[in-house]
Amino acid sequence: MKWLRFSLLVLGVFSLYCATSGDSSGVKKMKMQFRVFEEYTQALYQRYPDIRIEGENYLPIPLYRHIASFLSMFKLLVIGLIIIGRDPFALFGMQAPGIWEWGQANKIYACMMVFFLSNMLENQLMSTGAFEITLNDVPVWSKLESGHLPSMQQLVQILDNEMKMNVHMNTRPHHHS
Repeated sequence: MKWLRFSLLVLGVFSLYCATSGDSSGVKKMKMQFRVFEEYTQALYQRYPDIRIEGENYLPIPLYRHIASFLSMFKLLVIGLIIIGRDPFALFGMQAPGIWEWGQANKIYACMMVFFLSNMLENQLMSTGAFEITLNDVPVWSKLESGHLPSMQQLVQILDNEMKMNVHMNTRPHHHS
């Protein structure tokens, strides 16, 4: 059975990001790619009923993933400190900067700002912009290389060619020696 795998970025916390970050560009890009993935999947199933299509995460480089997960924890710590009102700078014998004073006077705004700014950075770090397509583990399209998404016609043409090649390879007469 032939199967087609789309590797694109679909975060597990996708719905959370959509709900919280208004619409930062990272989320917009992901939403758009996810919609394209769904549309292509439906169209391809109609054309190739025996094909199996999988969507999977195309993960960013580990360093970016680590920074993003650090940010998501750091964000909660900062929000916690703002709410509690404990001055973390005093622990190090430092003078609290003006922004901390402002944050204490405007706790709700400060928490929201930390939350949205951190989410924006996390989105940028986690968004690879990938839309990679493989047929039987053979890459047939890479948005990272081409810089754009394939049109449906392009994709169908690529797949038709690939499948013809596969059929020819599989139906070669075997010579018995």
